[in-house]
Amino acid sequence: MDILKFITAGSVDDGKSTLIGRLLYDSEAILADQLEALHASNRKNDDGTIDLAILTDGLKAEREQGITIDVAYKYFETDKRKFIIADAPGHIQYTRNMVTGASNAALAIILIDARKGVVEQTTRHSFLVSLLQLPQVVVAVNKMDMVNYSQEVFDNIVADYKKLAAKVGLDNVTYIPVSALKGDNIVYNSANISWYTGDSLLQHLENVEIKIDDSYAHARFPVQWVVRPQTDALHDYRGYAGRVASGAFKVNDRVTVLPSGVTSTIAKIELFDKEPAEALAGMSVTVHLQDNVDVSRGDIIVNTAGQPQLSSVIEADLCWMDTRQLDTSLTYLLQHNTKTIRCKIREVVYKININTLEKDYDEDFKLNDIGRVVLRTAEPLAFDPYQENKANGGAIIIDSRTNVTIGALMLRQSVE
Repeated sequence: MDILKFITAGSVDDGKSTLIGRLLYDSEAILADQLEALHASNRKNDDGTIDLAILTDGLKAEREQGITIDVAYKYFETDKRKFIIADAPGHIQYTRNMVTGASNAALAIILIDARKGVVEQTTRHSFLVSLLQLPQVVVAVNKMDMVNYSQEVFDNIVADYKKLAAKVGLDNVTYIPVSALKGDNIVYNSANISWYTGDSLLQHLENVEIKIDDSYAHARFPVQWVVRPQTDALHDYRGYAGRVASGAFKVNDRVTVLPSGVTSTIAKIELFDKEPAEALAGMSVTVHLQDNVDVSRGDIIVNTAGQPQLSSVIEADLCWMDTRQLDTSLTYLLQHNTKTIRCKIREVVYKININTLEKDYDEDFKLNDIGRVVLRTAEPLAFDPYQENKANGGAIIIDSRTNVTIGALMLRQSVE
């Protein structure tokens, strides 16, 4: 059974926590002790029903303020699929949290309040989803019960959002009218919205197709560990262990080790006690090469027929996550897959006002700012443009003094 990881994003009071709670409650994905605590809670809706937002408001501050602060992960499954929900904050001051939650998601649910329509925060969330290249988007028009389940209201919001989607570059958008409070179109199709003939939210999540990049052109294997037992029984054993980041490798494939550029052939692939003929993205395997070549942790093995860019001067999109602003005079650490090298931000090209999508040429880069930068690394980095291969196009920046992650990078292109 495959796993779908998705993120939910919405403005304050759009009903995001209630929607997730309803999804878990109506799909019977709540443990007995959670259910008991839910019924024992004093929090009720105006109509006297249970406040399902309790299921997701995990932090005390969230419960007190009625807002989502940190990314919370919820797990559930149906007969068709397993799910991981990344419940991300909607506030602008928690932009870094949303970027973190969305970085590994395959789908985004963007909530829109039917009474308010597309608002400034909708633009921001949609831009972030586009920036992070999430392949599928669901626009859940919530609180339809408060507009008398009006098809006209829904159609107007869909028309407005289509203009926004075209502006930020979002494809594969599905629109679903829902009421998280009443349960309309969350798990089951609603008789109150008979004019809508599509799937409910859960039905869509169960059936949406998430494509896995299994192309040999994007075969990327970052080496995590060189396996060299040097025992009498395994005197000549030399394997390279790691997780296939993207694409697929086959035995007898011609491969290149980067950054050295040395080529060889895959002699064997080991997976536990098996020797599969092929290794796909997400599989943790040990690869053996035909030749004894110099390979170390942080190197990346790629298919010779489809190689990434190799450069030490790279243009990238940066989301700044530190309370101290970016300092172009400092040297930072850049971690890209299993490789960690020193780097400097050579230039801030521009920042993006993520509410208006306009470019800002102020060079001060502060907490939650997002923009385009040029960075220089201490040695060449083998990367793919993020828009072509997320698995080999993402990286993080670490403060070498504190070992704290201070930035997320979407690598775009070499500028050498």
